Amino acid sequence: MNETSLKKHLAKLNLGGLRYFETIGSTNDEALAWAATGANDLSLVIADEQTQGRGRLDRKWFTPKNSAIAMSLILRPTAPMRPHLSRTVGLAALSIADACLSLGLSPQIKWPNDILLNGKKVAGILVETVWSGHDVDSLVVGMGVNVEEASVPPADLLKFPATSLEEMLGTLPQREDFIFRTLEALIRWREKINNQAFIQAWEEKLAFRGEIVNINAEDEKPIHGIVDGLESDGSLRLKDESGKPVSIRFGDVSLRPSS
Repeated sequence: MNETSLKKHLAKLNLGGLRYFETIGSTNDEALAWAATGANDLSLVIADEQTQGRGRLDRKWFTPKNSAIAMSLILRPTAPMRPHLSRTVGLAALSIADACLSLGLSPQIKWPNDILLNGKKVAGILVETVWSGHDVDSLVVGMGVNVEEASVPPADLLKFPATSLEEMLGTLPQREDFIFRTLEALIRWREKINNQAFIQAWEEKLAFRGEIVNINAEDEKPIHGIVDGLESDGSLRLKDESGKPVSIRFGDVSLRPSS
């Protein structure tokens, strides 16, 4: 993957700009700085290697050279999108899931920000905000995808089983092609983000739906319940032991099948 091949593959998408790096600390950090200085909507930062990639709560994201996708997309909220900014992580999740579907895979979304293949994590999402006073100026949507088997972290570093597109497909997909499929889907889903059909599509891919799970939120008592679906803002809806609905909105949530 290089800048020339990326521009060729992404030419049809009408992006706001493209910055490609062979090596970078964090694509999200670069995108946040770019957004703060006036980057156009749909400006994209991509790196072949990240040395300081991160996930939620600054957890390290493993992005070795030549083997994964590390990209951050800048979104300037449209008027229809503004009331539904909490759905942005779902926008990214649906887009990566659609790219997987287009390759014949069966993805699920582990709420709030992971994509699973065969019960193993293949991609993660980190959404960060650039503020202008009390208003959201722009959103940076960071997406990391394990493409080659070499991009999967060692087992002793994993908190959840992981996999790669190569392992699931039995062949190595072209990174530029998967990036195109993801961004094409994101642009399409963005037009529907204010519709109930958006939430329904997200729910259809929700991992562990109907199963008993444990939810561990930071500094809060663990919650046990059955995954019931999503609220209109993208919050996770559970049914507790008494059948009462419980909405999970914030915090560091770890979602796993209850053993």
